[in-house]
Amino acid sequence: MEKHVSAVAERGRSQKQKGMESIKITWVFVSHCLILLLSAAVSSAEEQVDIKRSDFPHGFFFGASTSSYQIEGGVHEDGKGLSNWDAFCRVQGNIADGTSGDIANDHYHRYMEDIEIIHSLGLTAYRFSISWSRVLPRGRLGGVNQAGINFYNSIIDNLLLRGIQPFVTIFHNEYPQELEDRLGGWLSPIMQEEFVHFAETCFKHFADRVKYWMTINEPNLLAEVTYERGLFPPARCSPPFGHCVAGNSDVEPLIAVHNMLLAHGKAVKLYREQYMSKVNGVIGITVCAYMYTALSDAEDDKEAANRALAFNAAW
Repeated sequence: MEKHVSAVAERGRSQKQKGMESIKITWVFVSHCLILLLSAAVSSAEEQVDIKRSDFPHGFFFGASTSSYQIEGGVHEDGKGLSNWDAFCRVQGNIADGTSGDIANDHYHRYMEDIEIIHSLGLTAYRFSISWSRVLPRGRLGGVNQAGINFYNSIIDNLLLRGIQPFVTIFHNEYPQELEDRLGGWLSPIMQEEFVHFAETCFKHFADRVKYWMTINEPNLLAEVTYERGLFPPARCSPPFGHCVAGNSDVEPLIAVHNMLLAHGKAVKLYREQYMSKVNGVIGITVCAYMYTALSDAEDDKEAANRALAFNAAW
């Protein structure tokens, strides 16, 4: 999908500001190796494009993707702690219809059925995230919840038995509420060490079988919806972006992303030095990125496209 817009991604500035050049935005959706290709270049309604699996290179993954809070449920079971999303959804008015992830898709109890569905579709990869509050209910202050480790071990083992590669996201916007109450979440530099401890716990228990790791899911988008617009917990923002109880939409997103990226770097260093060789693994970060191209060959348009890429994709 392409859009023509009359502004570049200079967040927080008025669209009436002078010098806002026109750029063309080409939206490209790529999630690690899991790619869905759609053909829109058909000349007539009768023309069909025949795409076969053999058209893709050897080792290309077709897969499905989820995240822990959106699918698992079982929020009160087997030693799981209160998460930031558990607490957020319990506050009246935060969710329009009052729903929550308490049950979700009940994946915690029905994951074997879900794995069979993945297998029946012929998929070769499954990306899922580890619930921080299920594995470390209190962060570094508490111990490891063995029931949580057992749950993810079973998922990983059963995926591999069916020839499905697990792609593990360590953090997908869910952490123990205690870290929010005690530290202030990603606004605190201490959160970096909390994350590294969580990542190392995951590496210790799963890195002998998991080859593909993602540290943090979409930190750029997360900073926007949590600390700029206040839509996700901890719901911090300031006018004109939103009307939260507390927050600073100009400053806090940058602080949060700063801590996330440093946490990412520390976790990657740890993995490469101590765990990567176990299965010749790879590790990276997932970014919500759009492709920007200049509307014309004019230098202003080229600079606008490069600036938009720098703000939104150069992570």
